[in-house]
Amino acid sequence: MKIGIRTPSLKRSFKARTTGKLTRTIKAAVSPLYGKPGVGLLSNPKRAVNNKIYKKTSFSFFGLFKKK
Repeated sequence: MKIGIRTPSLKRSFKARTTGKLTRTIKAAVSPLYGKPGVGLLSNPKRAVNNKIYKKTSFSFFGLFKKK
């Protein structure tokens, strides 16, 4: 498990910023559980726990420059 600063990825950052509202709306219409909190724990508990730990033990490079 990674502890510390995350390696930035321009490709993933671009993809996250350009996935539009239309895509999310379509997925939400097709799947009633899409985007709801806690669903990841039901569908894949091991991955959900790993993601939670990862998010708590690592931080973004760009987060260093953001004001709280």
